[in-house]
Amino acid sequence: MCGIFGYIGPRDPVPVIMGGLRSLEYRGYDSAGIAIIEGQQLRIRRCSGKLKNLEELLQEQPVTGQFGLGHTRWATHGRPTEENAHPHRDCKGRIVVAHNGIIEN
Repeated sequence: MCGIFGYIGPRDPVPVIMGGLRSLEYRGYDSAGIAIIEGQQLRIRRCSGKLKNLEELLQEQPVTGQFGLGHTRWATHGRPTEENAHPHRDCKGRIVVAHNGIIEN
């Protein structure tokens, strides 16, 4: 299972999204991540483990912005690593994706 939570609005999106992900913790997960649009920049922070790890990473490498999305992942394919944690970005760093499933080819 996974949890996906997005936010668009006037508030700082990071605490809103993290609160949403915390409300989805009961679903189980082994990694987490967040993507925030900051001006024209896409900022992504991901890690394996619990949301506490992501919160610590966000304290070390803070992001701010206007909107974003967060994801918790329960690995069914691939190991629970930072590299496999969502959100993922395209090769040009312009698009971000979080999904619940397997994308092939």
